[in-house]
Amino acid sequence: MSSVKAGEISLRTEAKRRGAAHYVTVGLASLMGTTIEWYDFFLYGTAAALVFNKLFFPNLDPLLGTLAAFGTYAVGFFARPFGGLLFGHFGDRVGRKSMLMITLFLMGIPTTLIGLVPTYDQIGLWAPLTLVTLRLIQGISIGGEWGGAVLMSIEHAPEGKKGLFGALPQAGVGFGLVLSSLAMAWVSKLPESDLFSWGWRVPFLASAILLLLGWYIRVRIAESPAFEKFKSEGREVKVPALEVIKSHPGATLRVIGARIAEVTWFYTVVTFTLSYAANTLGIPKPMILNAIVFGAATIIFTIPFFGHLGDRVGQKWLYAIGTVCLIGFAFPFFQLLQQKTELSIWLAIIPALSLIYSIMYGPQSTMFAAQYPAEVRYSGISLAVQVSGAIGGGLAPIVATALLAANGGATNYLSWYLIGLGVVAFLCSVTMRNKIHD
Repeated sequence: MSSVKAGEISLRTEAKRRGAAHYVTVGLASLMGTTIEWYDFFLYGTAAALVFNKLFFPNLDPLLGTLAAFGTYAVGFFARPFGGLLFGHFGDRVGRKSMLMITLFLMGIPTTLIGLVPTYDQIGLWAPLTLVTLRLIQGISIGGEWGGAVLMSIEHAPEGKKGLFGALPQAGVGFGLVLSSLAMAWVSKLPESDLFSWGWRVPFLASAILLLLGWYIRVRIAESPAFEKFKSEGREVKVPALEVIKSHPGATLRVIGARIAEVTWFYTVVTFTLSYAANTLGIPKPMILNAIVFGAATIIFTIPFFGHLGDRVGQKWLYAIGTVCLIGFAFPFFQLLQQKTELSIWLAIIPALSLIYSIMYGPQSTMFAAQYPAEVRYSGISLAVQVSGAIGGGLAPIVATALLAANGGATNYLSWYLIGLGVVAFLCSVTMRNKIHD
């Protein structure tokens, strides 16, 4: 009997032995871990939109101050590809689980320290420089964390349910966004003097508690069976990222092109919209935050649903439908916001998150993982996803603000920009492979 056949039989036997309780544990561990990491990451974006422009860039014009605050926010995105390369390499060489533990601490500790950084009035230029440094560490961490989290869930999952299990860590985005938005919504109700002196720091300091919780959950799961299989068969690759670039350039470009639309859409909705609604449209901050929180709460359920649906109809076809929805809603989204009523705001944000974003993000991890063999999968998806995240997510608030300024405050240019990205994503997604091969 060949070693490949023996390995397949061994994996099937191991899957039966582990049973349902094992799958639930892995799914919850991936979900809880990404919840904590996304809480940390989104917290910074919300603070950048609401308070950092005044605390760390007080001498700039309000628009320039907002751009500068979003600039420190973008630094985290541009650090992500380096994290993807670093942790992807060791995730494919050493193991998925150990990388998850390291990235968890590299995310939680800088977040706690951000809550202790003095303001510009206290230490001058050292304040924004310290923010940038901590943000760099955050970005490197999450650049490596995402790939490990989704692969641990997908590669442990039973056949026919990989889309569902791959969507569980994706749903951590919803939990993290809800927690961070609730935390900032709570402190934003404080008198402005309290908010700017100490209130904004509390949600950052609270991440220390979440860090310990995340460590406790993740330390309980076993290594990925797909990693153990290709390791036992001697299929390791010496430099996985180089192999990705040499042997899988088309797959990598398709993943980048498919994801840019989703990540740009998401950060336009949850980060730029917050600043645009509060500073340009004059909508009260709690009103827009409440809509975002409710929208994020819905994706906790819709992302796993669409991940499960992807197992039935094919992840790439479901993703393509999501890009069509994005194209169709790019203009109505801003038109609804501009009506400035509570109902119109909810009608804009809820479908933007619970339908358009979820239908792309739910099947995404499994669809992208299917583009690479197991021995370079961590490096492949991390590199492609984090490069697209840097281009799309990191630049989303900056590009949106610039397009708004270029069009005299109108959002037409921004809508066309989103539509263009949606067309590219559609073409990339329909040409992808649709099944994972270990």
